[in-house]
Amino acid sequence: MSTPTYPRLNTQVLSDDGDELQFCSTCAFSHACLSQGMDKSALKELHFLVEHVGPFHAGETLFREGDPFDAIAAVRAGCVKTRVIDRDGREHVLGFHFPGEVIGLNAIDGHRYPCDAIALDTVMLCRFSFPKMSLLATKVPGLQRELFRLLSRDIGRAALLAGDWSADQRMAAFLVGMARRLAARGFSATRFQLTMARTDIANYLRLAPETVSRVLRRMQDDGVLAVDRREVELLDPARLEVLAAPILRD
Repeated sequence: MSTPTYPRLNTQVLSDDGDELQFCSTCAFSHACLSQGMDKSALKELHFLVEHVGPFHAGETLFREGDPFDAIAAVRAGCVKTRVIDRDGREHVLGFHFPGEVIGLNAIDGHRYPCDAIALDTVMLCRFSFPKMSLLATKVPGLQRELFRLLSRDIGRAALLAGDWSADQRMAAFLVGMARRLAARGFSATRFQLTMARTDIANYLRLAPETVSRVLRRMQDDGVLAVDRREVELLDPARLEVLAAPILRD
């Protein structure tokens, strides 16, 4: 397998986002930057590891299963789907990744990417050389803690969706989880676009596509949310939170 090739981003487009002492607001490592363990010199070292790459367009592959692993990437703009294809050619969606979230962490153990990453719309990435980041993490406790936090969050999401939950609970947890993740990066928590297809949502939630459509229609009829093509507005977030509570456990 060949090493994935990333198109370079025109740095003038995003040059005003962050500097050598502060990352852009959606950066996946903003928590580490704000931690007391990160002094200015360490932060500068981490910033020097960043390579802005993209844009990728809808349907383009960012990396493929089996490609050699040498970097993790933070989504800077757009949405990325991760998936695997089984021996029978069936797709299994593993997750969706929004601005400020990291892809490639599940490749650390095997030294090769264990899945495909596909752009769902126009995607831009911040690419971090993992060997260099690992070396820096041994000197910067805040960065090491952030890597562990990102790993545990991904594992937790996968485990929670594996339970014996109803279709309504799964859909509510998906919408509430998406709202929280977007809100954490400064986006609206009640109005956003579903950049992924209904079939992808169904695949991820382990539901039939017609079930996803039926649940969304019922929630809309009940006044819980409004759907206009791919745009969703949460009209009654509290009711969704109650439905999602058994899965999200908070």
